[in-house]
Amino acid sequence: MHRYAAIERRDWMQEGFDALLGVVDQVLEIDLAATERAKEIMRGHRRLPARDAVHVAVMERHRIDRILSFEAAFSGLPGITRLG
Repeated sequence: MHRYAAIERRDWMQEGFDALLGVVDQVLEIDLAATERAKEIMRGHRRLPARDAVHVAVMERHRIDRILSFEAAFSGLPGITRLG
């Protein structure tokens, strides 16, 4: 089971977002269809956390097949190659 700890350094928030936007080409939307698809993905992959299932759902919609992540949960998912 994954446990995510919140970083209580809100003064760093803007720097973090600026850094993220400096390395990505596009920020993709999470909508109702993505959350519905994430539920389906979670039913088929019981060990996949909800947050990761949302990533996979958005990736599917945009035909993205590679993810840069240290999360082992992405390894072994059909159609997804985990980089990192």
